[in-house]
Amino acid sequence: MRDPRLVGHAKQMRRAMTAPEKRLWLQLRAKRLAGAKFRRQQVIGRYIADFACRAPMIVVEVDGETHAERAEQDTERTAFLEGQGYKVLRFTNADVMANLEGVLETITAALPLPFRGKGRGEGEE
Repeated sequence: MRDPRLVGHAKQMRRAMTAPEKRLWLQLRAKRLAGAKFRRQQVIGRYIADFACRAPMIVVEVDGETHAERAEQDTERTAFLEGQGYKVLRFTNADVMANLEGVLETITAALPLPFRGKGRGEGEE
């Protein structure tokens, strides 16, 4: 059962996304990236993932400057998510803002083959 406090916090986080999160979300939402369905601020266990796709199981994290001071917590979080079967991809705010195409290419490359051949917006027929 999901912690109602985490669910409430995730809802608040959806309303207060950072500029890099908003920018990436515009590319991930509505199966725009290779037909993969991403959700934002998704509760997984005791964590809230920035973006998560359940099929295939991928988590995308967008890290701000404060994450440099939280390396140990991020390592623990990544280990938990990987233990749940997710592949975790991390990008900095600067990556998303300055190299969005490269970020999207990296995410696409992490998708299994059935998704990779599909361009943006070509996920469903």
